[in-house]
Amino acid sequence: MANITAQLVKELRELTGAGMMDCKAALTETDGNIEAAVDWLRKKGLSKAAKKSGRVAAEGLIAAETAKGKGVLVEVNSETDFVARNDHFQGLVKMIAQVALKTGADVDAIMAAHTGSMTIADAITSAIATIGENMNLRRAAMLEVNPGVVSAYVHSQISEGLGRMGVLVALKSEGDAEALAALGRRLAMHVAAANPQALDAAGLDPAVVAREKEVLADKFRQQGKPANVIDKIVESGLKSYYKEVCFLEQAYIHDPAKSVSQALKEAEREVGAPVTITGYVRFALGEGVEKGEE
Repeated sequence: MANITAQLVKELRELTGAGMMDCKAALTETDGNIEAAVDWLRKKGLSKAAKKSGRVAAEGLIAAETAKGKGVLVEVNSETDFVARNDHFQGLVKMIAQVALKTGADVDAIMAAHTGSMTIADAITSAIATIGENMNLRRAAMLEVNPGVVSAYVHSQISEGLGRMGVLVALKSEGDAEALAALGRRLAMHVAAANPQALDAAGLDPAVVAREKEVLADKFRQQGKPANVIDKIVESGLKSYYKEVCFLEQAYIHDPAKSVSQALKEAEREVGAPVTITGYVRFALGEGVEKGEE
């Protein structure tokens, strides 16, 4: 009987896209002959996932899961938005988010994690074979805070915790947890709508700020303004820019007369303690994926 090594199983999996246990069974049945194992998997209908692996998956679902002091977002992509309405796919995405809440945001760790007798990687491969579309776990993010809460908001929600956009906001505070969670949800809704680029000016990419300064300066140099005047105008222009892109300085969507930082300060009375935003994450479905043209 042939020695079925882990490397052999890995090679067959890469060739077929089938699950590790299926690959091992195929190699056992064919005495380690990899070509015969490919045929064995094809006959069983277990290798068809590999045929779909090259197709662009830019639809799908974002899932959000929270627990005490932590929350996670995952994006699982499919080829068409029709699949997002499939109960099997929704269950898969929900399960992946629940696993990520335990394992953390590393995609490789999530894929290797077990749920029952199979790994998440095997569960995705099985879903590809069942549903008939390429799909993949694209990314995950986690926030943790102590003391405090991590609140979630899912936009365009099609099922509990599943939709086309997801946001997490972490709030550090020793105040009332229920009031804090409600505040966090309102702030997460703001992030969904306003899409801040950083928490504050210090969090912006220095290269982005430098480019903004140069654009402003060049505009007024062309108007013939003296250098000392340009410097003052640029500083003023940067303040306006920060109000557009920095979370704490943006106009609060629930009360545009106030900035987010002002609204946060006022909310401390309701919470009963100081509140600090320690982080936020915003996932929009398919952002950055290059989609093919029909």
